[in-house]
Amino acid sequence: MTLPFTRFYGVVFRAHHPAWAFDPESGDGAKLHGGRFNRNGTSCFYASLSLETAWLEAQQGFAFKAQPLTICSYRAALSDVLDLTDPNAREAADVAPAQLGCAWERLAGDRKSVPTWELADRLIAAGCAGVIVPSFASRATPESRNLVLWSWNRQGPHRLQVNSACRAISHSGGHHHKVRAGMQISA
Repeated sequence: MTLPFTRFYGVVFRAHHPAWAFDPESGDGAKLHGGRFNRNGTSCFYASLSLETAWLEAQQGFAFKAQPLTICSYRAALSDVLDLTDPNAREAADVAPAQLGCAWERLAGDRKSVPTWELADRLIAAGCAGVIVPSFASRATPESRNLVLWSWNRQGPHRLQVNSACRAISHSGGHHHKVRAGMQISA
């Protein structure tokens, strides 16, 4: 399979449970629980190309009840990325938009084949470090996009590094916390 890999340089955003603030570059939560583009046991780093999309992704459809979360920004300098928002890249990867948006949790719960897991297995085997995909979060727009990585570290060619300060946000009680270098500090 010949794939039109590209390079990605920029800032991405990740909103995750504050319990993971000690290791914001980890993919262990996704490895433990699985996700749209990784089965249990496969490390994966999910991020968004905009802060707004990261927020939508983290709220899991609870538009009016904000969940506690930690928002971090990351500097990314990545090669071997496949942009699945591009119809030509989808065609080369033999994937349809409907497959990307499959009801993966229901399929996995019913012990059925999950198309996005099978796609991830194929792409990883082909040397793909990650993909750019549309967001399927509630209220996402056509411009809402995510970056999903299966291979990343602090060195090239798949470089990803958290920026020095993150902000943990909790709307329960109006408390805000700053996360700096993996430590949560009340503000």
